[in-house]
Amino acid sequence: MTDSPLARWERHNGAVLAVASLLYLSSYAIRVLGHGLPGPVRDVCLAVTLVTWLVFLVDYVVRLRLSGQRLPRFLRTHWLDTVVLLLPLLRPVRIVQAYETVQRHHERPRLALHARVITYAGVSVTLLGFAGSLALYQQERTAPGADILTYGDAVWFTCTTLSTVGYGDLAPVTPLGRLVAVGVMACGLALLGAVTGTFSSWLLQVFAREDDGDAQRPPGNSPGASDGKD
Repeated sequence: MTDSPLARWERHNGAVLAVASLLYLSSYAIRVLGHGLPGPVRDVCLAVTLVTWLVFLVDYVVRLRLSGQRLPRFLRTHWLDTVVLLLPLLRPVRIVQAYETVQRHHERPRLALHARVITYAGVSVTLLGFAGSLALYQQERTAPGADILTYGDAVWFTCTTLSTVGYGDLAPVTPLGRLVAVGVMACGLALLGAVTGTFSSWLLQVFAREDDGDAQRPPGNSPGASDGKD
């Protein structure tokens, strides 16, 4: 079966998008955390951020053209791509997808489904937590009456929110900070549900295999059965 142009494009540019995503996240982190850096260094980081976002934009436009769909239908069928383009800090989600695409392209052995879900969920949580804490810190650190004044505070709030614990000792006060918090909550619920569902499915399969093994074993060989000797 012949690949479509869109499938070939997505398969061959996966590594490029992964590198661009990491560069975007790294340059953004340096700009947010590097308060004492010289102006030229911060300008270079800003340039890297803009250039990598342009890479995302070009990829989005090319995939729109190759899909053969009109824009409204493409938006419906690729809504996550649209959200990620508008909110580039969600690019960590695409880093995981790009890694999967590269693995398939090189026909490398992959983990079992349950292991992949749990591994990718863990990587996504780590990257999204890092990106969310950066965005939260950037918005909250200079806001009047803010509780989140250090990057450590932002990391603590992001961790408690992603894990759905929510101690309530810290809370964002700016509109954008609260919007980031809502996004972190949604991601935490989705990833927690995926991991919990996958783990439950794995346990059910293990128990089902054990039950099948017991059903197929002769009665005299069943665990705990008497060998007929007194």
